[in-house]
Amino acid sequence: MRPSQVKAKLIRGEPALITCCHFIDPSVYELVSLMGFDGIWLDLEHHSTSDETASNLMRAARVGASDIIARPAKGEFMRMGRLLEAGAQGIMYPRCESAEEAEELVRWAKFAPQGIRGVDGANGDNPYCAMPMPPYLRAANEYTLLIAQLESPNALDHAAAIASVPGIDVLMLGPGDLSVVAGIPYQFDHPLILDAYRRIAEAAENAGKWWGTVSGTPEHTQKLFDLGAKFICHGCDLIMVKQGMEQIQHRYASLGFTFDNRIAAEASRLERPQ
Repeated sequence: MRPSQVKAKLIRGEPALITCCHFIDPSVYELVSLMGFDGIWLDLEHHSTSDETASNLMRAARVGASDIIARPAKGEFMRMGRLLEAGAQGIMYPRCESAEEAEELVRWAKFAPQGIRGVDGANGDNPYCAMPMPPYLRAANEYTLLIAQLESPNALDHAAAIASVPGIDVLMLGPGDLSVVAGIPYQFDHPLILDAYRRIAEAAENAGKWWGTVSGTPEHTQKLFDLGAKFICHGCDLIMVKQGMEQIQHRYASLGFTFDNRIAAEASRLERPQ
């Protein structure tokens, strides 16, 4: 199996930059991986991507350097095993609420004696029965990266306990869901969110774990670095394409071109007072 580049960088004390791909064309994963991003966030929590499609996207990424950080939905422990078997280097587990749930994540992601992950080896992770099983099992347990996402006030209250679970590598703050659950939707400068950074940073440091979150700018990332964050997620292919198309429209509107931009119209309608 291929060791996790993200985990190797974290062990060396270096920051790791992960970007998100929503499009399901393998060329996107191939391109991003060949460009050398540390990891690609493959989101199966919020999108209808099938396991078969996810496997093909991982296969495309293997031509380059990027890890696949796969996010199943909450409680999808059996699916998580299939994603690892297909070649994901890491699992990003959403809405982790307690140490008990974090322990369940570790059990299903690790082979015995650390866990209860089922053994096969006939897919891209082994790869394809090419490695002797005992060293493969040891390598998989060592290299697989486990990220517990804390995305609610309750999860913050249990941050220290979650961080203390053996096998959990990274605590990741999910500020979007946290803000919505807390009743302050997308107010990322709210004291509750700013305090969440501090609480997760403290829990991670005390447990000897890494932590991180999403970041929109280099300036914000530097502030996260100042708090000890190393696992940084930035960017999304869908948003980049949208912004590129908006730039074309903006540049060419002065020449008299017009556009029936239904996305902008819908956004404007939602912003108007009801």
